[in-house]
Amino acid sequence: QVQVVESGGGLAQPGGSLRLSCAASGSIIRFATMAWYRQAPGKQRELVARITGSGNTAYADSVKGRFTIARDNAKNALSLQMNGLKSKDTAVYYCNRVVEPYWPWGQGTQVTVSS
Repeated sequence: QVQVVESGGGLAQPGGSLRLSCAASGSIIRFATMAWYRQAPGKQRELVARITGSGNTAYADSVKGRFTIARDNAKNALSLQMNGLKSKDTAVYYCNRVVEPYWPWGQGTQVTVSS
């Protein structure tokens, strides 16, 4: 069964940057469209960015131009470079595939944007 582990979150100032990483087990992820999701307190989980197995990307309007998703299929790894952070980016960030049933959700990594 695929397991995912997110890391790289922390505290950033508005306008700052963070880079999130996701390590996944299982060779099946190389062919899966993967995504970063986030969930802010009191809100539903939302998809932030997605990337196909061949590297095509798509972003939520709220992060377009600021976030960059990438993957390293050889390492079963996913990343999210976040620049120009805003307070509304504060959330717990998760990685998973985009189709249901989802793999078991990891713990996520907390991103807090505050001055």
